[in-house]
Amino acid sequence: MAIQIGDTLPNVNLYELSDQGPVALSTESLFSDKKVVIFALPGAFTPTCSAAHVPGFVVNADKIKALGVDEIICVSVNDAWVMGAWGHQQNATALRMLGDGSADFTEAVDLVKDLTGAGMGVRSQRYALIAVDGVVTWIGIDPTGLDQSSAESVMAQL
Repeated sequence: MAIQIGDTLPNVNLYELSDQGPVALSTESLFSDKKVVIFALPGAFTPTCSAAHVPGFVVNADKIKALGVDEIICVSVNDAWVMGAWGHQQNATALRMLGDGSADFTEAVDLVKDLTGAGMGVRSQRYALIAVDGVVTWIGIDPTGLDQSSAESVMAQL
């Protein structure tokens, strides 16, 4: 069953590109003692993700942080190199672009989207969530579109 309100986020590693290469970050260290917004999407450089989902969070990052959010984290089943390049291309300096290349986090929250039939392998469903000290306080999952997981939807819940 997919992660729900009141559940604690799993402790796995996500990967961020640094000047020295990919760095493993435990989700426990990312989420402890913080209010975070996490949004996940099927893939870096894909049409809806690049044209609407990430740009919505880039444009609204200051507003979201002004509502008491410590970190805005974008997660995709891509490696840290791809997420770093995509973040640079999207001018996502206010976001943390984290790779879940082996889908460990995505599988642990049970939000996998199987796109093997389309030649894309296992990906993440499109969703956003708010967590306080690692506990989910709100989640919006989008089977299609961006109705539940947009920056605007997140701001309405803060």
